[in-house]
Amino acid sequence: MTTHTKPGLRPANPNFSSGPCAKRPGWSVEALKAAALGRSHRAKIGKTKLEQAIELTRDILQVPAGYRIGIVPASDTGAVEMALWSLLGERGVDMVAWESFGSGWVTDVVKQLKLADVRKIEAGYGELPDLTKIDFDRDVVFTWNGTTSGVRVPNGNFIPADRKGLTICDATSAAFAQRLDFEKLDVVTFSWQKVLGGEGAHGMLILSPRAVERLETYKPSWPLPKIFRLTSGGKLIEGIFKGETINTPSMLCVEDYLDALNWAKSIGGLDALIARADANAAVLDRFVGKSSWLGHLATLPATRSNTSVCLSFTDPDVSALDADGQAAFAKGLVSVLDKEGVAYDIGAYRDAPPGLRIWCGATVETSDLEALLPWLDWAFAAQKASLKAAA
Repeated sequence: MTTHTKPGLRPANPNFSSGPCAKRPGWSVEALKAAALGRSHRAKIGKTKLEQAIELTRDILQVPAGYRIGIVPASDTGAVEMALWSLLGERGVDMVAWESFGSGWVTDVVKQLKLADVRKIEAGYGELPDLTKIDFDRDVVFTWNGTTSGVRVPNGNFIPADRKGLTICDATSAAFAQRLDFEKLDVVTFSWQKVLGGEGAHGMLILSPRAVERLETYKPSWPLPKIFRLTSGGKLIEGIFKGETINTPSMLCVEDYLDALNWAKSIGGLDALIARADANAAVLDRFVGKSSWLGHLATLPATRSNTSVCLSFTDPDVSALDADGQAAFAKGLVSVLDKEGVAYDIGAYRDAPPGLRIWCGATVETSDLEALLPWLDWAFAAQKASLKAAA
């Protein structure tokens, strides 16, 4: 049901961006007052904080004891690229993609690494590829949650425990909101600015014992820049996984990540984080179920993300527009909400079908999403009126 009456209640926090995401509830700059500013990250205080970040990550994500966790440069992108350039090439690789970022990894492997034996297993926006086509005797690269399509794998059951290849998983919009099956994953990457609302520029790289074995027994034929190197003399550089970062991290960002991790632990850890994201996604799902103009981009309920919820237009007049017309309609709707100060950065990703993308991760308050819903109807009605007036 749409309305031309402007709602009265506004979200207390209008930040619904899919990255960088909303800060945790109650955050202020006071949370950063203990940051080790002006100090070396190699000094005891800096290294201790980096070690704490690693151990809290292990605790909250429930990472197995035998897995290494490292803080690396260049956000999730840097972590994924380190894995691709350091690990691939020992055997054939299956690249699995169903949205922009997964497709980007395909491009890197095919056009930059130029591997000879690459299979592409792909699907369009809103769908998962046929996961039964994956050959786990080969290495496999995939995203757990498609940030720009709102489509996720429902679980890790499609991955066999006795696989011969490595599984490399970009989990940046899934970590801390979805239960990752680490026993099925050999490389997991994410960034601080997603589900926990941390600051950008830092990535996390989690390696299984199998991934470490590959690093120590296989040397790629191409040169690796210093920023990608995980081994020295054929052995893993263990310091990277103990807080001895490859390059200089921002200790201000480290303090912010520690604050987010401690908040997550204080509310009940991973179970509580998942419950918050699920509750938020359920608010939008109920709204979509009753809406006459909005639908889920992800076609199957079991594959719908609980973080980056992507929505498409189902109103006949809007869906009848060509792609440029739908994009202009979406841009106008998003702009109206931005100007009203009730929702920032909720347009669909530039390469995705026109629509909305609303972040529902754990740092978003359910009450803010509930307050947003009438504004969505109001903004749609306003844009629809403008569309008819222009016809």
